Amino acid sequence: MIPIGGIDHLVLRVIDLKAMLRFYGEALGCQIERRQDEIGLVQLRAGSSLIDLVPVDGKLGRAGGAAPGTEGRNMDHFCLAVQPFDEAAIRRQLARYGFAAGPVEQRFGANGTGPSIYVTDPEGNVVELKGPPNA
Repeated sequence: MIPIGGIDHLVLRVIDLKAMLRFYGEALGCQIERRQDEIGLVQLRAGSSLIDLVPVDGKLGRAGGAAPGTEGRNMDHFCLAVQPFDEAAIRRQLARYGFAAGPVEQRFGANGTGPSIYVTDPEGNVVELKGPPNA
């Protein structure tokens, strides 16, 4: 067995880097950890994981084929753990940047069932913000 400890990073191929940095960096509060503009890579810290943004018109992005679009995605959604989970605070923060989230629902995740909310980033990727498991 391979001892998997969690998600290290995920990579999103993006069309509008500025809009995506505004969403992940400002609205969600992920800090830029490293930039490699010469190859087209911005890495954002998301807790113990990274979210890599790769512009499709950069060196790395061009190697990945067609840009993401409404006709097809290579991912359904990804989930970021949020603790504490404060629905009102999450909604206020997202609204400050013009983003609206769906209803809070109880969903099962890596640590059990707990509150979660879905929001869509500027390029149509669904991001789940998930709280800790219920007591």
